[in-house]
Amino acid sequence: MPNSASLGKLANKRTAKHRASWRDYYEMTKPNVVLLLLLTALVGMCLASETWIPAQTLIVGLFGIGALSSAAAVVNHVVDHEIDSKMARTFNRPVAKGRVSSKQALTFAFILGVLGFVALDLWINQLTAILTLAGLVGYAGIYTLFLKRATPQNIVIGGLAGAIPPLLGWTAVTGEIHAYPLLLVLIIFTWTPPHFWALAIHREKDYAKAKIPMLPVTHGVEYTKTFVLLYTVLLFIVCLLPYLAGMADLIYLAGSSVLNAGFLYYAYKLKYSPDENTAMQTFRFSIIHLMVLFVVLLLDHYIPITL
Repeated sequence: MPNSASLGKLANKRTAKHRASWRDYYEMTKPNVVLLLLLTALVGMCLASETWIPAQTLIVGLFGIGALSSAAAVVNHVVDHEIDSKMARTFNRPVAKGRVSSKQALTFAFILGVLGFVALDLWINQLTAILTLAGLVGYAGIYTLFLKRATPQNIVIGGLAGAIPPLLGWTAVTGEIHAYPLLLVLIIFTWTPPHFWALAIHREKDYAKAKIPMLPVTHGVEYTKTFVLLYTVLLFIVCLLPYLAGMADLIYLAGSSVLNAGFLYYAYKLKYSPDENTAMQTFRFSIIHLMVLFVVLLLDHYIPITL
């Protein structure tokens, strides 16, 4: 006779099979995150060309980058399902809640990954396919499986995987790596710690409960607020580089300065005069900051204004 454990597993599988819907699979891809990544990839494409992007490059390139990014997100749901079940922000995720089994999710991730890689390799170029796959391995493997549980600097080191989409967009058009998209990678790499640490401050108790060594858990909230402020100052400086390098003109300089001043305001308030909502307000503004920053880059590219 089957024991209680095997019956429990069978029941969970039946529950997952019965309850799973297309919305669950869509949620596992983290669509809001992937859309922001695709925006930065699109800007990378546009900056790499003085003319309109060929339809095949635009459609297939964004599909491939999006599919592999989505696959990484699904793997994250699987690896982190026990952690997610302990946190208020994530307890209702499909794998954590049992609506989708780990096997179903990994199969879905594998299909997305294969489709994305093959599309990039066959119809874009091998360099973009390999770099995008490396981003998947970096996020789903190195960050999620190891760094997230190993060090409070997890998001600093692991942030590189989420910073490469502008480079992917550039290589999709040109087939080569250039210093300009690397500046955009550096911007996102510098933006990631203050963005994520603001959320980590807001959810510090959740991370402590899940025993994840995020910076507010290991070093305290005040220490983390200091680093949010310092990284935001560093971000302001890094965001000047595209203008100083001749990659962007005055529209970008003005727009990025206003956006960075706004981010600095929130980071300063978080450190010196916070209320219970300041950390989450800082987190939300950081998303607007990055999104609008890349839109400004796009406007600057097509409407150059110089002194």
